Amino acid sequence: MELELEGVEVSVGLFKADIVARDTNSNSLVIIENQLEKTNHDHLGKTITYASGLDAEVIIWIAKEFKEEHRKAIDYLNEKASPELRCFAVEMQLFKIGNSLPAPLFKVVASPNEYKGNVVVGSSSLSETKSTYLEFWNSFKDLALAKGTILSIRKPRPQHWFSLAVGRSKFSLTLTASIQKNRIGCEIYMRGSNAKKAFQELVKQKDEIENATGKLDWQKLPDGQDCRIAVYRESISISEKTNWTDASEWLKEKAELFHRVFSPRIKGLPISDDIEEEVSTLEEQG
Repeated sequence: MELELEGVEVSVGLFKADIVARDTNSNSLVIIENQLEKTNHDHLGKTITYASGLDAEVIIWIAKEFKEEHRKAIDYLNEKASPELRCFAVEMQLFKIGNSLPAPLFKVVASPNEYKGNVVVGSSSLSETKSTYLEFWNSFKDLALAKGTILSIRKPRPQHWFSLAVGRSKFSLTLTASIQKNRIGCEIYMRGSNAKKAFQELVKQKDEIENATGKLDWQKLPDGQDCRIAVYRESISISEKTNWTDASEWLKEKAELFHRVFSPRIKGLPISDDIEEEVSTLEEQG
């Protein structure tokens, strides 16, 4: 995971989550709970409460030392909860070399079985590419708001996608802009254990949907759980600012069309939003 900070002391009902971040690779929301002592039940309950309240998909609990029962609790969540909920237990120690300032050393003591990556907290300084993405999405936002839109426009971030709400958890209306591929796109992205079922239900309505939208690219993504339904415009570079108005107008038009066509269908899909139910059940058991 590569994480970018979204907020600190983020309100969750009467409580506040220490750190909220975003995994820039998967767009998953990440809760980071810090504890400067041995773990306790209070912080275990807080992490689950924060994840449930913010619909997070990743929990990272950092403490000086993990008691065995709390490490096992994290293992239990990874084994029994929905596959889209990933939990990490991380011990932190300080070390010095010579006269250097103390530096943190992180040791992962519990994690999902399939996890083999590294967590890297992103630098506050942006690369030229990320700066271009951020400036472009701000330009798109300004154009959409100036012309009026049915879309709920969020704060842009320095990444190649821009996600919009479509009315249901685990679904997003996502706009993309690839500098490398010289193309822009608009897609419905489905995540989680029910994504394949949702995709098949929408495939049943393919003719009706494409009568309204035109031909779409239906991607089942067989190597993972997720799926997407997309349309792309090729040979347009957002590296050139002269293309921004044209690109933004196309993205706005497609996003509004997708919202009108897909939002009612997604809300009516005969699938369960199981992640919320499973996290709630685990919280009660804890």
